Amino acid sequence: MEEPIVRISHLSHKYNGSNWAIRDINIEIYKTGIVGLLGSNGAGKSTTMNILCGVINQTEGKVVIGGIDMREHPEEAKKQIGFLPQNPPLYTDLTVDEYLEFAANMRDIPQSNIKSAMDEAKERCGIAHFSKRLIRNLSGGYRQRVGIAQAIIHKPKLVVLDEPTNGLDPNQIIEVRALIKEIAEERSVIFSTHILSEVQVLCKDIKMIDSGKIVFSDTMDAFNNYVTPHSMILILANPPAENAVLQIPGVTKAEFLTAQRLRIYFDGSQDVSQKIIETAVLNKWLVQEAFLEKSSLDEVFAELSGKGKNK
Repeated sequence: MEEPIVRISHLSHKYNGSNWAIRDINIEIYKTGIVGLLGSNGAGKSTTMNILCGVINQTEGKVVIGGIDMREHPEEAKKQIGFLPQNPPLYTDLTVDEYLEFAANMRDIPQSNIKSAMDEAKERCGIAHFSKRLIRNLSGGYRQRVGIAQAIIHKPKLVVLDEPTNGLDPNQIIEVRALIKEIAEERSVIFSTHILSEVQVLCKDIKMIDSGKIVFSDTMDAFNNYVTPHSMILILANPPAENAVLQIPGVTKAEFLTAQRLRIYFDGSQDVSQKIIETAVLNKWLVQEAFLEKSSLDEVFAELSGKGKNK
Protein backbone atom coordinates (compact mmCIF):
# COMPACT_ATOMS: atom_id res chain seq x y z
CA MET A 1 0.00 0.00 0.00
CA GLU A 2 1.20 3.53 -0.80
CA GLU A 3 2.87 5.30 2.12
CA PRO A 4 1.15 8.61 2.91
CA ILE A 5 3.17 11.81 2.75
CA VAL A 6 1.77 12.67 6.18
CA ARG A 7 0.38 10.33 8.82
CA ILE A 8 -0.74 11.85 12.12
CA SER A 9 -2.05 9.20 14.52
CA HIS A 10 -3.90 9.80 17.81
CA LEU A 11 -2.07 13.08 18.35
CA SER A 12 -2.72 14.79 21.69
CA HIS A 13 -0.94 17.54 23.57
CA LYS A 14 -1.24 19.54 26.76
CA TYR A 15 0.91 22.39 28.01
CA ASN A 16 2.37 22.17 31.52
CA GLY A 17 -0.31 19.84 32.84
CA SER A 18 -3.18 22.05 31.67
CA ASN A 19 -6.22 20.89 29.71
CA TRP A 20 -5.68 19.17 26.36
CA ALA A 21 -4.83 21.70 23.63
CA ILE A 22 -5.50 19.01 21.02
CA ARG A 23 -6.96 15.53 21.51
CA ASP A 24 -6.81 12.43 19.28
CA ILE A 25 -6.00 14.17 15.98
CA ASN A 26 -5.80 11.77 13.00
CA ILE A 27 -4.80 12.98 9.53
CA GLU A 28 -3.45 11.21 6.44
CA ILE A 29 -2.36 12.96 3.23
CA TYR A 30 -1.45 10.91 0.16
CA LYS A 31 -1.21 13.34 -2.74
CA THR A 32 -0.11 16.72 -3.96
CA GLY A 33 -2.50 19.65 -3.61
CA ILE A 34 -3.74 21.82 -0.77
CA VAL A 35 -5.33 20.51 2.41
CA GLY A 36 -7.03 23.17 4.51
CA LEU A 37 -6.82 23.03 8.30
CA LEU A 38 -9.68 25.28 9.36
CA GLY A 39 -10.40 26.40 12.87
CA SER A 40 -11.18 29.48 14.90
CA ASN A 41 -8.40 31.13 16.89
CA GLY A 42 -7.43 28.89 19.81
CA ALA A 43 -8.92 25.75 18.23
CA GLY A 44 -5.57 23.91 18.15
CA LYS A 45 -4.31 24.60 14.61
CA SER A 46 -0.93 26.07 15.54
CA THR A 47 -0.30 23.38 18.16
CA THR A 48 -0.98 20.70 15.54
CA MET A 49 1.31 22.37 13.01
CA ASN A 50 4.12 22.96 15.49
CA ILE A 51 4.09 19.28 16.41
CA LEU A 52 3.84 18.25 12.77
CA CYS A 53 6.95 20.30 11.97
CA GLY A 54 8.92 19.14 15.02
CA VAL A 55 8.88 22.49 16.82
CA ILE A 56 7.44 20.88 19.96
CA ASN A 57 7.08 17.26 21.05
CA GLN A 58 3.60 15.89 21.50
CA THR A 59 2.27 14.46 24.76
CA GLU A 60 0.78 11.46 22.96
CA GLY A 61 0.51 10.07 19.46
CA LYS A 62 2.74 9.84 16.39
CA VAL A 63 3.72 11.98 13.40
CA VAL A 64 5.24 10.27 10.36
CA ILE A 65 6.48 12.27 7.35
CA GLY A 66 7.32 10.32 4.20
CA GLY A 67 7.64 7.14 6.26
CA ILE A 68 9.94 8.77 8.86
CA ASP A 69 8.85 9.08 12.50
CA MET A 70 9.29 12.69 13.62
CA ARG A 71 10.11 11.77 17.20
CA GLU A 72 12.54 8.95 16.43
CA HIS A 73 14.36 10.63 13.52
CA PRO A 74 13.57 14.36 13.75
CA GLU A 75 16.35 15.62 11.48
CA GLU A 76 15.47 13.23 8.66
CA ALA A 77 11.75 13.92 9.01
CA LYS A 78 12.27 17.71 9.00
CA LYS A 79 14.20 17.48 5.72
CA GLN A 80 10.87 16.51 4.13
CA ILE A 81 9.10 19.64 5.42
CA GLY A 82 9.05 23.34 4.61
CA PHE A 83 7.40 25.45 7.30
CA LEU A 84 6.10 29.01 7.37
CA PRO A 85 4.89 29.78 10.92
CA GLN A 86 2.16 32.30 11.65
CA ASN A 87 4.87 34.86 12.44
CA PRO A 88 7.43 34.41 9.62
CA PRO A 89 10.98 33.81 10.93
CA LEU A 90 12.50 36.67 8.96
CA TYR A 91 15.69 38.53 9.87
CA THR A 92 14.72 41.95 8.63
CA ASP A 93 18.25 43.41 8.75
CA LEU A 94 19.34 40.94 6.07
CA THR A 95 18.79 41.29 2.35
CA VAL A 96 16.60 38.73 0.60
CA ASP A 97 19.71 36.97 -0.77
CA GLU A 98 21.46 36.95 2.61
CA TYR A 99 18.41 35.50 4.31
CA LEU A 100 17.80 32.79 1.70
CA GLU A 101 21.48 31.82 1.77
CA PHE A 102 21.16 31.45 5.54
CA ALA A 103 18.02 29.34 5.07
CA ALA A 104 19.78 27.15 2.49
CA ASN A 105 22.67 26.53 4.86
CA MET A 106 20.25 25.69 7.67
CA ARG A 107 18.69 23.13 5.33
CA ASP A 108 22.09 21.51 4.60
CA ILE A 109 21.90 22.25 0.89
CA PRO A 110 25.38 21.57 -0.57
CA GLN A 111 27.38 24.77 -1.17
CA SER A 112 27.61 24.04 -4.88
CA ASN A 113 23.80 23.97 -5.13
CA ILE A 114 22.91 26.96 -2.93
CA LYS A 115 22.90 29.62 -5.65
CA SER A 116 20.70 27.61 -8.00
CA ALA A 117 18.34 26.73 -5.11
CA MET A 118 18.09 30.42 -4.18
CA ASP A 119 17.51 31.48 -7.77
CA GLU A 120 14.76 28.89 -8.24
CA ALA A 121 12.99 29.81 -4.99
CA LYS A 122 13.18 33.54 -5.79
CA GLU A 123 11.86 33.00 -9.30
CA ARG A 124 9.03 30.79 -8.07
CA CYS A 125 8.01 33.34 -5.43
CA GLY A 126 8.39 36.41 -7.64
CA ILE A 127 11.06 38.12 -5.53
CA ALA A 128 14.13 37.91 -7.79
CA HIS A 129 14.05 41.68 -8.40
CA PHE A 130 14.33 42.26 -4.63
CA SER A 131 17.47 40.13 -4.15
CA LYS A 132 19.59 42.95 -2.70
CA ARG A 133 16.82 44.73 -0.78
CA LEU A 134 16.65 44.62 3.00
CA ILE A 135 13.70 42.53 4.15
CA ARG A 136 12.57 45.33 6.49
CA ASN A 137 11.98 47.50 3.43
CA LEU A 138 9.58 45.03 1.78
CA SER A 139 5.78 45.21 1.95
CA GLY A 140 3.84 42.65 3.98
CA GLY A 141 2.97 40.67 0.87
CA TYR A 142 6.57 40.41 -0.29
CA ARG A 143 7.74 39.47 3.20
CA GLN A 144 5.30 36.57 3.02
CA ARG A 145 6.79 35.62 -0.34
CA VAL A 146 10.27 35.58 1.22
CA GLY A 147 8.91 33.40 4.02
CA ILE A 148 7.42 30.99 1.50
CA ALA A 149 10.71 30.98 -0.46
CA GLN A 150 12.61 29.77 2.61
CA ALA A 151 9.98 27.08 3.09
CA ILE A 152 10.46 25.63 -0.41
CA ILE A 153 14.17 26.28 -1.00
CA HIS A 154 15.12 22.65 -0.24
CA LYS A 155 12.26 21.21 -2.36
CA PRO A 156 10.38 19.45 0.46
CA LYS A 157 7.61 16.90 -0.03
CA LEU A 158 5.37 18.85 2.35
CA VAL A 159 4.92 22.60 2.82
CA VAL A 160 3.12 23.75 5.97
CA LEU A 161 1.71 27.30 5.94
CA ASP A 162 0.21 28.67 9.15
CA GLU A 163 -2.16 31.59 8.44
CA PRO A 164 -0.06 32.77 5.44
CA THR A 165 -2.52 35.48 4.34
CA ASN A 166 -3.11 36.93 7.79
CA GLY A 167 -2.66 40.71 7.84
CA LEU A 168 -2.35 41.12 4.08
CA ASP A 169 -4.43 43.50 2.00
CA PRO A 170 -6.89 42.09 -0.59
CA ASN A 171 -4.47 42.37 -3.52
CA GLN A 172 -1.66 40.74 -1.55
CA ILE A 173 -3.99 37.94 -0.52
CA ILE A 174 -4.86 37.20 -4.16
CA GLU A 175 -1.16 37.14 -5.09
CA VAL A 176 -0.19 34.83 -2.22
CA ARG A 177 -3.12 32.51 -2.99
CA ALA A 178 -1.91 32.18 -6.60
CA LEU A 179 1.61 31.41 -5.38
CA ILE A 180 0.35 28.72 -2.98
CA LYS A 181 -1.68 27.08 -5.77
CA GLU A 182 1.41 26.98 -7.97
CA ILE A 183 3.56 25.44 -5.24
CA ALA A 184 0.89 22.79 -4.59
CA GLU A 185 1.15 21.48 -8.15
CA GLU A 186 4.39 19.70 -7.18
CA ARG A 187 3.98 18.90 -3.49
CA SER A 188 1.53 18.60 -0.63
CA VAL A 189 0.57 21.81 1.13
CA ILE A 190 -1.18 22.12 4.48
CA PHE A 191 -2.81 25.52 4.74
CA SER A 192 -4.01 26.68 8.15
CA THR A 193 -6.54 29.47 8.54
CA HIS A 194 -9.49 30.67 10.60
CA ILE A 195 -11.15 32.16 7.49
CA LEU A 196 -13.67 29.84 5.83
CA SER A 197 -13.56 31.63 2.47
CA GLU A 198 -9.78 31.07 2.24
CA VAL A 199 -10.25 27.31 2.45
CA GLN A 200 -13.15 27.38 -0.01
CA VAL A 201 -11.05 29.24 -2.58
CA LEU A 202 -7.81 27.26 -2.21
CA CYS A 203 -8.43 23.75 -0.97
CA LYS A 204 -9.81 20.50 -2.35
CA ASP A 205 -9.69 18.76 1.03
CA ILE A 206 -10.57 20.17 4.42
CA LYS A 207 -9.90 19.24 8.03
CA MET A 208 -11.90 21.25 10.55
CA ILE A 209 -10.64 21.49 14.11
CA ASP A 210 -12.71 22.76 17.01
CA SER A 211 -11.76 22.71 20.70
CA GLY A 212 -8.72 20.60 19.87
CA LYS A 213 -10.59 17.89 17.96
CA ILE A 214 -11.20 17.16 14.29
CA VAL A 215 -14.92 17.67 13.67
CA PHE A 216 -14.86 17.24 9.89
CA SER A 217 -12.47 15.60 7.42
CA ASP A 218 -13.42 15.25 3.75
CA THR A 219 -13.36 17.01 0.39
CA MET A 220 -14.45 20.62 -0.06
CA ASP A 221 -17.39 19.42 -2.16
CA ALA A 222 -18.53 17.11 0.64
CA PHE A 223 -18.19 19.96 3.11
CA ASN A 224 -20.37 22.26 1.00
CA ASN A 225 -23.03 19.54 0.82
CA TYR A 226 -22.75 18.70 4.51
CA VAL A 227 -23.50 22.10 5.94
CA THR A 228 -26.68 23.41 4.32
CA PRO A 229 -27.85 27.02 4.43
CA HIS A 230 -30.67 27.83 6.84
CA SER A 231 -31.60 31.30 5.62
CA MET A 232 -32.01 33.25 2.43
CA ILE A 233 -32.35 36.88 1.43
CA LEU A 234 -35.09 38.11 -0.88
CA ILE A 235 -35.22 41.62 -2.32
CA LEU A 236 -38.83 42.27 -3.31
CA ALA A 237 -40.50 45.11 -5.17
CA ASN A 238 -43.91 44.11 -3.76
CA PRO A 239 -43.16 42.56 -0.36
CA PRO A 240 -45.84 40.67 1.63
CA ALA A 241 -46.62 40.79 5.31
CA GLU A 242 -44.40 38.60 7.53
CA ASN A 243 -47.38 36.37 8.36
CA ALA A 244 -47.79 35.44 4.71
CA VAL A 245 -44.19 34.19 4.58
CA LEU A 246 -44.61 32.16 7.77
CA GLN A 247 -47.41 30.18 6.12
CA ILE A 248 -44.87 28.49 3.81
CA PRO A 249 -44.19 24.96 5.16
CA GLY A 250 -40.66 24.71 6.61
CA VAL A 251 -40.22 28.44 7.19
CA THR A 252 -39.33 29.10 10.84
CA LYS A 253 -38.88 32.88 10.91
CA ALA A 254 -39.13 35.93 8.67
CA GLU A 255 -37.76 39.44 9.27
CA PHE A 256 -37.54 42.58 7.19
CA LEU A 257 -34.04 44.07 7.19
CA THR A 258 -35.33 47.03 5.14
CA ALA A 259 -38.69 47.79 3.57
CA GLN A 260 -37.91 45.52 0.61
CA ARG A 261 -35.10 43.27 1.92
CA LEU A 262 -36.44 40.16 3.63
CA ARG A 263 -34.49 37.44 5.47
CA ILE A 264 -36.26 34.08 5.73
CA TYR A 265 -35.11 31.27 8.01
CA PHE A 266 -36.04 27.69 7.21
CA ASP A 267 -35.30 24.14 8.30
CA GLY A 268 -32.38 23.52 5.92
CA SER A 269 -34.21 21.60 3.22
CA GLN A 270 -33.51 22.72 -0.34
CA ASP A 271 -37.18 22.01 -1.09
CA VAL A 272 -38.14 24.82 1.27
CA SER A 273 -35.98 27.40 -0.50
CA GLN A 274 -37.49 26.35 -3.82
CA LYS A 275 -40.99 26.59 -2.33
CA ILE A 276 -40.23 30.11 -1.08
CA ILE A 277 -39.32 31.25 -4.60
CA GLU A 278 -42.36 29.55 -6.12
CA THR A 279 -44.64 31.20 -3.55
CA ALA A 280 -43.07 34.61 -4.20
CA VAL A 281 -43.65 34.27 -7.95
CA LEU A 282 -47.20 32.94 -7.51
CA ASN A 283 -48.17 35.81 -5.22
CA LYS A 284 -46.42 38.44 -7.36
CA TRP A 285 -44.00 39.62 -4.67
CA LEU A 286 -41.79 40.68 -7.61
CA VAL A 287 -38.48 39.08 -6.71
CA GLN A 288 -35.57 41.30 -7.76
CA GLU A 289 -32.85 39.23 -6.12
CA ALA A 290 -32.69 36.02 -4.11
CA PHE A 291 -29.72 34.17 -2.59
CA LEU A 292 -28.95 31.65 0.11
CA GLU A 293 -26.85 32.95 2.99
CA LYS A 294 -23.61 31.21 3.86
CA SER A 295 -23.22 30.08 7.43
CA SER A 296 -20.71 31.88 9.62
CA LEU A 297 -17.70 29.90 10.83
CA ASP A 298 -19.19 29.66 14.34
CA GLU A 299 -22.45 28.30 12.92
CA VAL A 300 -20.55 25.77 10.80
CA PHE A 301 -18.62 24.52 13.82
CA ALA A 302 -21.79 24.31 15.90
CA GLU A 303 -23.59 22.30 13.22
CA LEU A 304 -20.66 19.96 12.54
CA SER A 305 -20.00 19.39 16.23
CA GLY A 306 -23.69 18.69 16.79
CA LYS A 307 -23.87 16.23 13.90
CA GLY A 308 -20.72 14.55 15.14
CA LYS A 309 -22.30 14.04 18.56
CA ASN A 310 -25.46 12.64 17.01
CA LYS A 311 -23.71 10.03 14.88
